[in-house]
Amino acid sequence: MLNIKLTPQKSNWGYICGNLNEFMFGLDTGLAILLVVCLLLACFFEFINGFHDTANAVATVIYTNSMKPTVAVVYSGALNFIGVITGGIAVAMGIVNLLPMEVLVDSNPYHGIAMILALLLSAIIWNFGTWYFGIPSSSSHTLIGSILGIGLAFYFLPDNVGGSAVNWDKAKDTGWALLLSPVAGFSLAIIVMFIFKRLIKNETVYKEPVPGNKPPIWIRMMLGLTCGMVSFFHGQNDGQKGVGIIMMILIAILPGYFSLDERVNMQSIAANVAKIEYIVTHSDTTKFGADEFKHSTIVRENAVAYKQVTGKKFNSTDIAITDRFGIRRDVVKLTKSAEKLIRSPNFAISKNNKKELEAEIKSAKKLVEYAPSWVIVVISMCLGLGTMIGWKRVVKTIGEKIGKQHMSYAQGASAEIVASIGIGMATWKGLPVSTTHMLSSGIMGTMVAKKGLKNLQKKTIINILLAWVLTLPVTIVLSGGLFLFFRWVF
Repeated sequence: MLNIKLTPQKSNWGYICGNLNEFMFGLDTGLAILLVVCLLLACFFEFINGFHDTANAVATVIYTNSMKPTVAVVYSGALNFIGVITGGIAVAMGIVNLLPMEVLVDSNPYHGIAMILALLLSAIIWNFGTWYFGIPSSSSHTLIGSILGIGLAFYFLPDNVGGSAVNWDKAKDTGWALLLSPVAGFSLAIIVMFIFKRLIKNETVYKEPVPGNKPPIWIRMMLGLTCGMVSFFHGQNDGQKGVGIIMMILIAILPGYFSLDERVNMQSIAANVAKIEYIVTHSDTTKFGADEFKHSTIVRENAVAYKQVTGKKFNSTDIAITDRFGIRRDVVKLTKSAEKLIRSPNFAISKNNKKELEAEIKSAKKLVEYAPSWVIVVISMCLGLGTMIGWKRVVKTIGEKIGKQHMSYAQGASAEIVASIGIGMATWKGLPVSTTHMLSSGIMGTMVAKKGLKNLQKKTIINILLAWVLTLPVTIVLSGGLFLFFRWVF
């Protein structure tokens, strides 16, 4: 646990961010500078995410002359902003939970700096490189690869005593979501194109845009709606990834201040913990194997430890700074263990008790799964501003280079309908998904629906697929190498 000596210091940064000056207490000048650098890099990542990923959303309306570029990017940027503000934090916590903070956070705050710098620099390098060459590449895959690289590199540290540095259960869920998104985008776009053919007989919608000519108003409205949907859901999903990154930074470097949500009543959490312990310990354990027994033991131990630490405290601010991360660790282990028990086929529990247990787990998580309002607003602004810059390279690839024929109005609408539905469902489930993969594969699907596989431009498709395939291994190696290097430096 990071022991922080409280020494008041004045800070313009703290004035800008409300009470952030309080969180700078005890940080030496070098560490405070590195903290600010990490926060700025996180904002820059989300800024790049804006003009990298959201170019997919505005590609259809710009390429089909449905909106002027300036109007389209401002429109998309505004909806991205709204999407982040209204999207909750389920996806953000999915990002945070990929790396067990209770394993990676230790008494040396520079170790947290090493982790964050490696993650952000590797993600930014790959994202910027693929954007420069106009290749639609997934910021989600980039970020996940960077996180996994750090987790895997953690095993090579001499001071690692065997702790797992990757939440493989969460990584598996995330991996499936990212893997299935392009397959779903490709397949569903073909189906939507066939539905369009059945319902809309006006041939204008299936023709290529004429440079300089605006399409009929109803087509412009349709494409404007689908562009808005993709932008909004992109903000809800991808914007949360930036929120998750900043929370990783704050927890890793200032665990005493950001481990717990100070708005949550500690007594209600203690009641949740007691109820979880009661339900688990009163379940039938006769069919439990070694794994289930281990989980139930952890649940009981964590529950006892947690109640001993909290006592009669009502808010996290009543708890000593040095104890807060320990409480976070106990709650995280408790809820994870209970969730594993629920999924176990050997866990004999009634439907009512299962429903009650799930509700108690969800309530207990509120203490550790949160993000301050200022974090959400900052990420919203970065994503919105990024959307308004740098869109041209990817727009040209989406509109002209995927298919041998230029994208028609119906193709653009079909791909965006599929992408918005897919991203929306992933956000609802709290899973990160690739906007780029959903939309780009959707465009491929519409091209195939029109004239078969021969309608795809082989060179472009190979470049896109190579970028998709290489993103994870390249970012894993890059972030892992940078992490080990920074740990050696610090």
